[in-house]
Amino acid sequence: MPINSCIISCVSIYGAFLRRTVTTSGLVESKIDIDSDTTIRFWGPSRPNPSKPTIVLIHGFGPPAIWQWHGQVKFFARKFNVCMPELVFFGESFTKSCERSEAFQASCVAKLLQKLGVSRYSVVGTSYGGFVAYYLAEQWPENVEKVVIASSAVNYLVTDKMKLLQRGNADNVDDLMLPVNADRLRILLRLCAHRLPYVPVFVLNDFVRTLYLENRKEKSELLKGMKMGTPEIADIAPLSQDVLIVWGETDQIFLLEKAYELVKIIGKKASLQVIKKAGHIPQLEHTAKFNNIVNDFFNGGLP
Repeated sequence: MPINSCIISCVSIYGAFLRRTVTTSGLVESKIDIDSDTTIRFWGPSRPNPSKPTIVLIHGFGPPAIWQWHGQVKFFARKFNVCMPELVFFGESFTKSCERSEAFQASCVAKLLQKLGVSRYSVVGTSYGGFVAYYLAEQWPENVEKVVIASSAVNYLVTDKMKLLQRGNADNVDDLMLPVNADRLRILLRLCAHRLPYVPVFVLNDFVRTLYLENRKEKSELLKGMKMGTPEIADIAPLSQDVLIVWGETDQIFLLEKAYELVKIIGKKASLQVIKKAGHIPQLEHTAKFNNIVNDFFNGGLP
C-alpha cells in the first residue's frame, strides 16, 4: 500500500470522536431552511434553557465547526445555550444564492437564530468567523449583546494580504487557504500553529481529502467575495457592544500588530487579550486559558 494512502481514514475516525464529544455536552445536530435558497446545519441544545444566555460560536475558514470549537462546547454548555452553526458551504450548509460575502454569512446566522426564536445572543468568531461576527454585531445591534473577535483582522488591508501570501509562499489566496496536497497543508498549518508537531504525509493527505476538497469551487468564490482586505473596506465602524479581542502572540495569518490597531478602531468598549505561545488557533492551542478569558468577559470581568 502506498505510504500516502490509508485504508481507514484517521481524520474520519477523529471526526466521529469530535461529534461524540459535542453530543455528550448536550448538543444535537440539526438542519433548518432559513429561506427558500439556504439551508444551515448547526449544533444546539436539545432543550434550550430559557434561563441561560445564548452564545454563538462562529468557525473560521477551514474544517467544519466541531473541529474548531470542540474545546469550547463542553465548557460553555454548562452556563450557556451554545449554538454552533456551519457557515454556508462548510459542512452541510449550502445555498442557491449567488451571494458570497461575509455580510451574507452574517445574515444567514441572523436568520437561523430568528428561526430558532433567539432574540438576544453573544457571538464568538474566530478568523473568518470573526469577520462574520463583526457584521452580525454591526448590522443587528439590537440582537447582539457581547462580541468576541478571535484571531480575526477585521481591519485587514490589501497590503496585509500580499504579505500573508509571501509568508505562505503562495501565488493567490486559494493556494494558501484551500490546500490540495500535504505540502500546501503543512505550510498553512505552520502559519496557524505556534509550534507544529510532525504530522505524517499520509495523515495530511487524509485531511486534504476529507476536509478541504468538498465545495472547493464555492469556497474559492467565498474567498473572492470577501469584502475585508479589499479597497472597498478602508474604514471599519466602531461597534456599540462590549468587544473582546483575543489574539495569539505568534499568529502568522494575522500578525499581532493588527490586533493593536483593531482595538483602537473598534472603540472605547473594546479590550485586547494576548495569549502567549499561541498562533492563529489559541482556542485549540491553549483551550483552558482561552475559555477562561472569554468566560470572564461574559461575566463582566476583564478591563
